[in-house]
Amino acid sequence: MTAIFSKVLRFVAAITLVTTASFAGSKAHNKDIVDTAVSAGSFTTLVAAVKAAGLVDVLKGDGPYTVFAPTDDAFAALPAGTVESLLKPENKDQLVAVLTYHVVPGTVFSADLAGKTLAAKTVQGQSVAIDATNGVFVDGARVISADIETSNGVIHVIDQVILPQ
Repeated sequence: MTAIFSKVLRFVAAITLVTTASFAGSKAHNKDIVDTAVSAGSFTTLVAAVKAAGLVDVLKGDGPYTVFAPTDDAFAALPAGTVESLLKPENKDQLVAVLTYHVVPGTVFSADLAGKTLAAKTVQGQSVAIDATNGVFVDGARVISADIETSNGVIHVIDQVILPQ
């Protein structure tokens, strides 16, 4: 369990370092969502959680998907023990619910949201509130890097883990 947690933390740390500038001019859209996140190096926790939840094949699939990807720092900001608890096999359903709450079917770019407030139904089933009237916020989490194109969708990096109700 500790090895998985360490991998997850490294993944989230990698995502934290991702910025729009780091993808500018790159061909990130030649990789799927998972491979893009892994290569970013700042989504260690997210990638480990995706693996633990058995969602790798889904996020490597055709999609398209819009993923609101929390950074490693976002996972680290959760109350102590939260990530470790979610990664336990007996909590897999909860982990799947949290992760799929970060995914919206289809491809949504920031230009599609500019100046709007709306609700978007997630793969998990509930809706997230999106407010793009002054920056872009998803359920209160700020989008810190937007429009990272992948072969099967788009990633928007967020500064908090969002949780379903």
